[in-house]
Amino acid sequence: MARVAFIGLGVMGYPMAGHLAAKGHQVTVYNRTAARAEAWVAKYGHGRAETPRQACHGAEVAFACVGNDHDVRSVVCGDDGILAGLAPGSVIVDHTTASAECARALQREAAGLSIGFVDAPLSGGQVGAENGQLTIMCGGSDRDYDKAAPIMAAYARACRLMGASGSGQLTKMVNQILIAGLVQGLAEGMAFGQRAGLDMAAAIDVIGKGAAGSWQLDNRGKTMIEGKFDFGFAVNWMRKDLGICLDEARRNGARLPVTALVDQFYGQVQNNGGGRLDTSSLMTLLNTPKA
Repeated sequence: MARVAFIGLGVMGYPMAGHLAAKGHQVTVYNRTAARAEAWVAKYGHGRAETPRQACHGAEVAFACVGNDHDVRSVVCGDDGILAGLAPGSVIVDHTTASAECARALQREAAGLSIGFVDAPLSGGQVGAENGQLTIMCGGSDRDYDKAAPIMAAYARACRLMGASGSGQLTKMVNQILIAGLVQGLAEGMAFGQRAGLDMAAAIDVIGKGAAGSWQLDNRGKTMIEGKFDFGFAVNWMRKDLGICLDEARRNGARLPVTALVDQFYGQVQNNGGGRLDTSSLMTLLNTPKA
């Protein structure tokens, strides 16, 4: 069992830190909104701190799960940041979906203090976090990964080192590129079937057993045809992620025409007031009648 810090108790971090506590690790948490940390301690026990630095005193591994590049830099760096609280030989694991450039910069800064850094973005959403069934894509050294992986097993369905620093973030970009295309295709298919007068519940059932089967079809098809979107991974966060993908593509020369188009569609959903809706709300742009 390890002594760990967990920074960021959002919809993902809250249950993830809970799994660490349930597995017997000694956990100290920090959250920008103190009431959230207090609620976590009331539920799981253990301790909370007033700053990331205080949370990391004595920790072998410090986990961060925040919003974006700026957020992760703010909790890692500075007088009250994670780096200020960790001792040489410890490791930072950043579960934030951020840019590969940010991951590499923080790895270099940590290395200057003899502290390891693993970029470890997640796939599986809130349900995966609550059930301890997340997929984790990691970038960093073998040594740092080997120290962190047995602890991440508390909430991982799958965890793999993809290469050097930044490789975890690049792999997550591939994940988001795939999802963007899948969800747009799913929205168009559901809208088409509704307009054609099909029993879409039956159509989803039979199609899901063939080559078009996917997690998105199984988990979002039914809610899409029912017009339910007030849940899940928010459009605002998906646009943030796709922006990271498109920025990286401009750097490496990759062409992402479909991703760029779907990003524009998500922009329309935001303009319509749907920034907090699930990513499957692309369906709302297709003006489908109710089933």
